[in-house]
Amino acid sequence: MNLLESARFALSGVAANKMRSILTTLGILIGIAAVIILLAVGAGTSNNIKAQIGKLGTNVLTVSRSTSVSGRATGGQSGASRTRSTNLTVDDEHALTDPVLAPDVARTAPIVQAQGVTATYTSATHSVASFLGTTSSYFDISNSTVASGALFTDADQQAANPVAVIGNTVATDLFGPAAGSAVGQSIQLNGQNFTVAGVLAVKGSSGLNDPDDIVVVPLSAAQNKFTGYAPTLASVIVQAASADVMNQAQNEVQMILDARHHVDSTNRDYQVRNQAQILTTSTNTTQTLTILLGAVAAISLLVGGIGVMNIMLVTVTERTREIGIRKAIGASRGSIVAQFLIESLIISVIGGVAGIAVGFAGSAFPVLGVQPEVQAWTVWLSLAVSAVIGLVFGVYPANKAAKLRPIDALRYE
Repeated sequence: MNLLESARFALSGVAANKMRSILTTLGILIGIAAVIILLAVGAGTSNNIKAQIGKLGTNVLTVSRSTSVSGRATGGQSGASRTRSTNLTVDDEHALTDPVLAPDVARTAPIVQAQGVTATYTSATHSVASFLGTTSSYFDISNSTVASGALFTDADQQAANPVAVIGNTVATDLFGPAAGSAVGQSIQLNGQNFTVAGVLAVKGSSGLNDPDDIVVVPLSAAQNKFTGYAPTLASVIVQAASADVMNQAQNEVQMILDARHHVDSTNRDYQVRNQAQILTTSTNTTQTLTILLGAVAAISLLVGGIGVMNIMLVTVTERTREIGIRKAIGASRGSIVAQFLIESLIISVIGGVAGIAVGFAGSAFPVLGVQPEVQAWTVWLSLAVSAVIGLVFGVYPANKAAKLRPIDALRYE
């Protein structure tokens, strides 16, 4: 009996018990579909995080006025972390633009923030998630463009003009779907009158974070009406000249601030966050989560494989006399093994192909706001895994069939 004859007998065996074969493939189908969908969700989440970080700006460093250090926290607990903060000033921000000391820094922007700001227009109100006072360079660094109107200028900053650039969420809540109509209108921010200079283009929300729920005003106006002229900024955002010099720019920023604050790497009172490092950390986290999700889905594949083995053992038992007849007329042990291995392989591959189709269909729908993205390598991997499952879990039943003695098989009732 050659391989083609073994395949023909295997197909006949699968077709002879259609319902049982279909139910057996369900275990593989569910496992493969779960693997594809969960890996697609992981890939979609990773790409979503990359896109959201990219919307915050390119080649960006963020200098914060506080940092966490190890030591004895409040209450005397040794080894706990505590926060150290400093005054991060406008002079610090200006120092970072020194072309000699910081040749890899393209531009900077100081940031002050106010909490609990409510925007009001006639009878409509909106609680602003993010209220920033900054300079016009903030918009270039953060990749922020206007959909309507214009950004405020350096002249507005110098004159402390009460103008505001608002995000799409704020504009929609205050002015309805025609967000562009907000331009030129006067709104109240905690009772202070501001004229809307422009409405920012939509960046899109991700989960609980909505980058469009923002109001940006000139730094001088924010200090004049909200935060006061305290010496410290909330942060300074720095844009490196290119992605290739991010580390050099970070070193230059740290060198300048270390000298101004009289600190070194062991006792810094500020923190520099590198966007590339944040992206790498986020990517590693989502990859770990994806692997865990894939491992959970693989458990269902294992259960499906056990189901294939169980059905193949039943098949060998039911066809014992048939095996005895074939061996009696000269079928080799290899032919019997090939026949049952091919039958197991057919069941698993059919389940795998159907699982891939179901996985694609399931990945077409968003999951918790994340659009799954099926990657080509997961499809090929799933197909290979289904074939391996068929072979691995078919080996024992096939060997059991091949070891039967013809005389014992023919006597089997």
